[in-house]
Amino acid sequence: MEQTPYLTADLISEESDGKEVRVKGWIEDVRDLGGISFLLLRDGYGSLQLTIVKKRAPAGVAKAAGGLARESVVEATCTVRKSEKARRGFELIPSSLTVLSPSAVPLPMGVADRVDVETETRFDNRFMDLRRREQSFIFRARSAMMLNLRQKLEEFRFVEVNTPKIVSEGAEGGATLFNVDYFGRRAYLAQSPQLYKQILMASGLNRIYEIAPVYRAEPSDTVRHTSEYVSFDAEMAFIDGMEDVMAALESLMSHAVESTAAQLGDEGEGLGYGITRKLKRPFPRLTYNECIEMLNGAGRKLKPGDDIDTEGEKAIGEIMAGRGYEMYFISGYPESIKPFYIMANGDGTSRSFDLEYRGTEMASGGQREHRYDALVERMVKKNLNPEGFEFYLRAFRYGMPPHGGWGLGTERLVTKFLSVGNLREAILFPRDRVRLVP
Repeated sequence: MEQTPYLTADLISEESDGKEVRVKGWIEDVRDLGGISFLLLRDGYGSLQLTIVKKRAPAGVAKAAGGLARESVVEATCTVRKSEKARRGFELIPSSLTVLSPSAVPLPMGVADRVDVETETRFDNRFMDLRRREQSFIFRARSAMMLNLRQKLEEFRFVEVNTPKIVSEGAEGGATLFNVDYFGRRAYLAQSPQLYKQILMASGLNRIYEIAPVYRAEPSDTVRHTSEYVSFDAEMAFIDGMEDVMAALESLMSHAVESTAAQLGDEGEGLGYGITRKLKRPFPRLTYNECIEMLNGAGRKLKPGDDIDTEGEKAIGEIMAGRGYEMYFISGYPESIKPFYIMANGDGTSRSFDLEYRGTEMASGGQREHRYDALVERMVKKNLNPEGFEFYLRAFRYGMPPHGGWGLGTERLVTKFLSVGNLREAILFPRDRVRLVP
């Protein structure tokens, strides 16, 4: 005997009218009006109304619906009927109703209730928090964004790789490294795939990227930092200069943002998100010195060599927004504040850049130092012992092409794209200075 077809809420259409279907999901709400009951069923793709007329419903259906707790998981075989009063224009009349998993009461947090829930309560019960459409939307947007990035990277002939996450040395020093006991030896969780990306530039895999977790032992409690996040890193060999890297990143960002916005349609705005639809191009190329002048002109008192802090970034973002730009580059930072692997210009500046998105740093990158002697000199200058980096330096002795790349925080990209304030909203199970579970 052929089984009744199982359809999700988004697949119930005009063609379903009068047909028998199976539906499954969580009971979001129960309204008992005496002779008739309405069950609102949510399945992750949308919601449906199940209508139970008690006089006509099979005894098993009425019994199963009685005392049904919200968020219980059920399966129902129903006949679809058009109804102007019902949600989405259809109501489902159940001929059978099975409780697959009853929910305990009371609920740890509301799902359908329009009541604010404390952030910590939400993250403690993330499985339930994500049943809320506005929360799950963030991760559907993120998934679409990553897919669009990968499609463009494929077009640009990048190869996806995976580098070690247990490492012997940090790419940016030891202050922000998590220690690991590796069979009695000291090791660390990778804070960046930087060193391995550069090694691969000597391999013939000329363009590579990785989208994977990285770890930072920063005792920070800001909405912009977490101890574990997913980084989008890329590296390109045989570049003519830093502009090659910025041009590739600009093209990738424009494609990912605009394609994702088109795919999501108007749903995000309906949920309260302020989505970027189009990025004005070309992205401006500001220099570090120009930004210092801009900030001093806005009342800040900075001198060359000073760091552009969070407030400075925001101020520049406001100035650029007034010019119609959401994304822009800041390049030519002092070489003294950049890592050893960034190429220095010889005049105190470096071939480095940051990609900014509405006043927040999205990516940091630049041209790398590919000359062995100059690289070792830079390491010593940064108080690093080259002997501890022999595995890395070996690749520079046997023909290393000019190369460059970037590292970009995917959660920052998604939250800025959606105008979400807290980075943790775009992480399924956030890890910060105080949160280790769930």
